[in-house]
Amino acid sequence: MNTNTNSGDGGSRTRGMVLAAGRGLALAVVSLPAAVLGFCLSLVSLVLIPIGVGAFTTPYVVKGVRAYADRRRALAERWGGVRIPSAYRPLPETANPWKRTYALLRDPATWRDLRWLQVDMTAGFVTALLPAVLVLYPLEGFALALGLWRTMTGGPYGAYGPYWYGFVPVSGWTTAFAAAALGAVVLVVAHRYAVSAFQVHFRLTRAVLAPSQAELAERVRVLTETRRDAVDTSAAELRRIERDLHDGAQARLVAMGMDLGTVEVLVDKNPEKAKELLAQARRSSAEALAELRDLVHGIHPPVLAERGLGDAVRALALRLPVSTEVDVELGGGRPDAPVESAAYFAVSELLTNAVKHSGADRIWVDLHHGAGQLRISVTDNGGGGAAVEGGSGLAGVERRLGTFDGVLAVSSPAGGPTMVTMEIPCVLS
Repeated sequence: MNTNTNSGDGGSRTRGMVLAAGRGLALAVVSLPAAVLGFCLSLVSLVLIPIGVGAFTTPYVVKGVRAYADRRRALAERWGGVRIPSAYRPLPETANPWKRTYALLRDPATWRDLRWLQVDMTAGFVTALLPAVLVLYPLEGFALALGLWRTMTGGPYGAYGPYWYGFVPVSGWTTAFAAAALGAVVLVVAHRYAVSAFQVHFRLTRAVLAPSQAELAERVRVLTETRRDAVDTSAAELRRIERDLHDGAQARLVAMGMDLGTVEVLVDKNPEKAKELLAQARRSSAEALAELRDLVHGIHPPVLAERGLGDAVRALALRLPVSTEVDVELGGGRPDAPVESAAYFAVSELLTNAVKHSGADRIWVDLHHGAGQLRISVTDNGGGGAAVEGGSGLAGVERRLGTFDGVLAVSSPAGGPTMVTMEIPCVLS
């Protein structure tokens, strides 16, 4: 429920004030230890990187900090109506902890989260607590006017001296009622501004957690490059389809038409030759149909459209000359068709590479979806040595995934095994 009650009657404003105070108090109590713990763990883990321990701990600490930051983003949108975009690069899944840690340290969002933890434990704590202070502090003023001042001061001329409520020194009934009047003023201010004060906390969070203009510009540059790659890939695919049609099915259909024309001439003069040409035309039509089916399969396999990514990958595995195990956990859902198609052809390319170049006799394919990511890994027990560079075909797969903000990670030490992991942000329908 949004605490924003800019327009409404006094009752709704009062409910908004109380809700802002309660939520602010809860947020302050929880956020301070969480921010301190997250910052200290991050700092210790980063310090331990040079001696090797931090390379193993940093990815887990960063995951935790990101999960906490995402939780606070969700609260900002649900409680304050403030949307805070997330611009994390996908966390690389690779067997090499140094590569994972290096990739995380290159992500500006990692350092932005650390800055936010520092702000959240100081100014963030104060701005979250402010609505509760505005609502609860007047209660003390009213309590003083009801006689609490006696216990706070020890009497009108007690040894403890006056009790200060705000700027009012309370030492008797007159000053106690003055404290109550001050409390009433604070309560009026709270009634008018408590919700707005709570909004300040979320705006502060957005100011620190939201990506900067430089990051957005870099994001635009990456999207421009991936769009250009997608356009180039589509143009190349169209040229391939046109070439296959021209050199394959179209040529066979033209030859078949010529054979049928010859049959028309020979059917009365030379029936045997006409029968021979008819048989040849029938073979040509069957071959043209097979080529058209292969062409359609290369554009969008029917099994992918009808049964989804998991069954389509299983069908790929059945056609391979190498023993291949496929494990699918997609929860019965399906990604959007473009993502599904890109993932299918990426897996197809990886399996082809493994069969042709790795020398493996076993391949494992794992597909699962979680935390808004479609994660696919293809592992073989071959000789290793695969790399994105060097024209291995992995660069093309990486470009294909980049169109959808996907990433590709390769772990392929000499001697094997090779594991290629792909992650594509998506939701399942």
